[in-house]
Amino acid sequence: EDEQIVAEIMRRRFFPALITHKAWEGFHFAGHEIRITEATDCYGAVVWPSALVLCYFLETNSKQYNLVDKNVIEIGAGTGLVSIVASLLGAFVTATDLPELLGNLQHNVFQNTKLKCKHQPHVKELSWGIDLEKNFPRSSCHFDYIMAADVVYHHPFLDELLLTFDHLCKNDTVILWAMKFRLDKENQFVGRFQTLFDLEVISDFPSLNITLYKAMRKGRVK
Repeated sequence: EDEQIVAEIMRRRFFPALITHKAWEGFHFAGHEIRITEATDCYGAVVWPSALVLCYFLETNSKQYNLVDKNVIEIGAGTGLVSIVASLLGAFVTATDLPELLGNLQHNVFQNTKLKCKHQPHVKELSWGIDLEKNFPRSSCHFDYIMAADVVYHHPFLDELLLTFDHLCKNDTVILWAMKFRLDKENQFVGRFQTLFDLEVISDFPSLNITLYKAMRKGRVK
């Protein structure tokens, strides 16, 4: 079953028939053809399998996780694929990443959502752990969903990532997080994450070494 679903997910990807001056990949999600411009010089400008897993989940579970008119933030948006799919599914999306990635992210989001979405998504800088209250004040920022795909890998900002999840998450916020398991150091982040959030596995793909989690803040009023 795992391999069948993974094969279906990977069939959503297509490539240009002709070589072009810009590297891009195509995807079929939410009834649209999505073209993503990539760059090979940094991690954040490539579409990773965790993003496909999350996009597939959002599309195939759109009744249970209805995104219409929901306020969604994606952290570590990279090329923007997850943000684009969430927008096409009716959400009001804020796609965030590091300043050096915003140009490509803005291009992809705009090209694939213009005149196609109920709410035009926004692109905003977010460096994990930095100026969170200034840029995303708790008093005025409320997100129904936080989305993250492949944000845990070999980088030195895991403390800042956890701080960012904590800052953005209200008691009723749902986190949807696709995690590829690689090295023990990064894998230990899951345990640290669970000190603040209740964590539930909602999909697991052993052949990709990817798990999709749903999380909510611990101690919330139910």
